[in-house]
Amino acid sequence: MLSLFSGVSTWVGAAVVAVSGSPVGALAVGIAGGAAALGLYVAAVRLLERRQVTELAREDALRNLSKGVCGGLVLFTLTIGLIAVLGGYRITGWGSGGAAIAAFGVMFGVAVSEELLFRGVLFRIVEERAGTWGSLVVSALLFGGLHLANPNATVWGAVAIAVEAGALLAAAYVATRTLWLPIGLHLGWNWAEAGLFGTAVSGSGKTGPGLLDSVLSGPTALTGGAFGPEGSVLAVLICGLAAAGFMVLARRRGLVRPRRTARS
Repeated sequence: MLSLFSGVSTWVGAAVVAVSGSPVGALAVGIAGGAAALGLYVAAVRLLERRQVTELAREDALRNLSKGVCGGLVLFTLTIGLIAVLGGYRITGWGSGGAAIAAFGVMFGVAVSEELLFRGVLFRIVEERAGTWGSLVVSALLFGGLHLANPNATVWGAVAIAVEAGALLAAAYVATRTLWLPIGLHLGWNWAEAGLFGTAVSGSGKTGPGLLDSVLSGPTALTGGAFGPEGSVLAVLICGLAAAGFMVLARRRGLVRPRRTARS
C-alpha cells in the first residue's frame, strides 16, 4: 500500500506541474488528481484493511478542510509578515491572478497525495508498532528527507521541513484523527507561499509568479535563502509551536497511542 501511494503521489505531482502554466488546466487537473487519489485510498483501505475509512469521513469534512486551509494561510502569513518586519521580505508589485489560480490547483493535488501517503499510510502503519511519538518522529524525518531531492535543498532545509511540516501535519492528524485538517493545512501553507506571496516552496528552485511579486533578502537564517521561507528559523519556531499545541490537544483528548510491546 505504501509503494502504491508513493507512485500515485509522484504521478499526481508530475501531472499538475505539467499543466501549471494554464490556470484553468492546473486547477482542473489538480482537483481531479486529488479526487482520484482520495477515491483510490478509500478503495484500497476497504479492500486491504477491511474497515471503514474513518480518517476521511464525510461528516465535517468540508469544515475540517476549510479550517486547515485557513490555518495554513494564517501560519504562513504570520511567518512572512515577521520576515518582512525584520527586513527580509519586500513586495515589488502585483503578480498574476492566473498564477495564483494555477498554484491552487498544483498545491491541491500535491497536498492531497502527500498527506494520503505520509499521514494516511506511513504514519498509521508505523504508529501501530512504534506508537504515536515514534511514528511522528519517523514520518517527520522521512518527509523532511524527501525534500533533499529538490534543486536548492540543504540539510538544514530538510530538518526545517521535518519540524514545520512533518511534525505539524502529523500532530494535526493525531489531534483530530482526520486527514482533512492536515490536507487543508498543507494546501493553505503551500498556496500562500507560492500562489499569494510568490516565494519558493521547499527548495524547488522556483519563485513566483504569484499574486504578488516579491524579493527575499538578508541572512539565510531569517529568509531561508534559496530554499525559501520554509528554511527560516521563524517558520520552524512558529510551526513547531503549532505542532506542540496540537499534541497537547491530542493528549487531552486521549488520542496519543503508546508504543506496542512484543507481547501486545
